[in-house]
Amino acid sequence: MAATQLNNLPNTAKLENKTTPELGLVCITADKKVRFRTMTRTRYLKLSLSQRETALKEIYQHNLQRLHDALSFCEENKIRLYRMTSALFPLNDMEDEIGANILEAMSADLEKIGQKAQSLHIRMVLHPDQYVVLSSESPEIVQNSIKILARHAQTLDLLGLPRSPWSLMNIHGGKSQRSEQLIKVISELPANIKNRLTLENDEYAYSAEEILAVCQQAKIPMVLDAHHHICHEKLDSYNHPSVDAMFYAARETWTQPDWQLVHISNGEQAFNDRKHSDLITAMPNIYHQAPWIEIEAKKKEVAISHLRSWWLMGQ
Repeated sequence: MAATQLNNLPNTAKLENKTTPELGLVCITADKKVRFRTMTRTRYLKLSLSQRETALKEIYQHNLQRLHDALSFCEENKIRLYRMTSALFPLNDMEDEIGANILEAMSADLEKIGQKAQSLHIRMVLHPDQYVVLSSESPEIVQNSIKILARHAQTLDLLGLPRSPWSLMNIHGGKSQRSEQLIKVISELPANIKNRLTLENDEYAYSAEEILAVCQQAKIPMVLDAHHHICHEKLDSYNHPSVDAMFYAARETWTQPDWQLVHISNGEQAFNDRKHSDLITAMPNIYHQAPWIEIEAKKKEVAISHLRSWWLMGQ
């Protein structure tokens, strides 16, 4: 995106007041305070039906307690954004419907977790895994992707979280050069999925500008990832004019601008390295105006603490 495009954005795109960004914890903690259990599909299929029910019930109860612990951790550390793991309730989409039935039976417990999050003013979001490819050429993959999103949406419903981008489900564009297909599939999604759906730019298939165009046409919010952007465009600074331009353009896709969410990570070995580093030691200046930032660093809460003492205090 040309730097001059920044000046062509509506004046409403520019935040009038400087905000203090809320820094988000992604899934687990660097120490072992927040950890979740899982089970492979292969192991699951070797079990009898009764064994499957027992195993999943134990895992789900454990993970629900860990989710409660994660919210408590966020409260103690003044973290108001938490990304749940997409593997919170593994194998709940199996055809035997054992996992789905267990979740329904646990609905009251899930609702209490959602109420806890809302009472603590902690925003909970979700990032489905890489198997969600709405732009695939394969109808089977598209249908399976919708099925996965439907299960995640049901989990958010059971938690009592709003059907809006406040409790978003964020995905990538998937198969490149398939924007029209992506827009079509999104337009046909059920409301409990579409009303929560956001799209994020990536390093390979969809640039920030391309995913912005999809979001504009599909009428869903865009989550800007500055590191993906500099990797895709081969830039040497987070403060390149196009980062500012994309930040403001992405903001225009949010009907509630104060809900805008962005991502940050740093390269592990070099600035353009796609592997994530332990800490965040470089940030776009424009991110001072971001209401919500997910911190995608290996050291999790340590990285958040480091950012608070270094970047935010240096405003």
